[in-house]
Amino acid sequence: MFTIDAHLDLSMNAMEWNRDLRLSVAEIREREKGMSDKPDRAKGTVTFPALRAGNIGLVVATQIARFVKPDCTLPGWASPEQAWAQTQGQVAWYKSMEECGEMVQINNLESLEKHLLLWNDGTPNDNKAIGYILSLEGADSLVTINHVEKAYQYGLRAIGPAHYGTGRYAQGTDATGFMGKAGQDLLKEMERLNIILDATHLCDDSFWEAMDHFNGAVWASHNLCRSLVNHNRQFSDEQIKELISRDAVIGGALDAWMMVPNWVRGKSTPKEMNCNLAVMVDHLDHICQLAGNTLHVGIGSDLDGAFGTEQGPYDLDTIADLQTIPSILEKRGYTQADIENIMHGNWLRFLRKNWAK
Repeated sequence: MFTIDAHLDLSMNAMEWNRDLRLSVAEIREREKGMSDKPDRAKGTVTFPALRAGNIGLVVATQIARFVKPDCTLPGWASPEQAWAQTQGQVAWYKSMEECGEMVQINNLESLEKHLLLWNDGTPNDNKAIGYILSLEGADSLVTINHVEKAYQYGLRAIGPAHYGTGRYAQGTDATGFMGKAGQDLLKEMERLNIILDATHLCDDSFWEAMDHFNGAVWASHNLCRSLVNHNRQFSDEQIKELISRDAVIGGALDAWMMVPNWVRGKSTPKEMNCNLAVMVDHLDHICQLAGNTLHVGIGSDLDGAFGTEQGPYDLDTIADLQTIPSILEKRGYTQADIENIMHGNWLRFLRKNWAK
């Protein structure tokens, strides 16, 4: 089944992990044997061949670069200008992948429909360009509000104002506090340009402030449910209901610590914690029960978002294994129409509605 993944850190993997995503997963794992600078070395799951094998023809792909103050322990850049430069290097990588035919940017209704025709024409996917919608995860790299339009001009179509910790425009995971004037100005400019607000990672205070001040399109590219795993990274039922009322789509993530309670980083294993793809479906099902339908969930895997098979579902070896999700949904009683909604239909309906403006 044609599949859309609404959150992949492709440029981060290429530029910071130094992975040539044109290679197979097996080849990259072989190259990384013996490396220990990252916890997921030799355990990656995402490459272009794996995406094609899984019929994942459209993704939301990120830029990411955090600004950090001297007393912050999170990794990042010492100034917004440096963070901006990092994101521009990531844009250059996406453009280079376009030039060699591996990717194609999807940034309006026309390019979306043309791409869907290509991927659903019945011919093999082996040489088809993977479509990507450009998203910014954490807005710290936007040096000024004027940089939002600069980014829009090169194709940026979604922004998550925060990532982890405190941010320049909003507060994120493990932080508290409101967005304030800078964040509200960002939301206003995003609304003017019809840029999608990605509510993922917003702390509760900033989440509700964003909902009060933003009247544009909202999605949550990669999130799960607080009622199943109690952590501020997850959405409460009240937040989920708010997103449903905004006609948002929430992408199910595959980071194990978000999927199952009591995960201990670096110690727990997917097998011992019984963390498999069905657990992610549990979270999606919870959202469907709150909504009373299947119109507000999709896939936003976050695979290789600084973790690999050591911290993902034990029944997923590469991203191509997302194709096992339809059978899990079918066994739960989901209809064919429901399954198509979840695998691609909800994201497409969202984009068609909001890009038609």
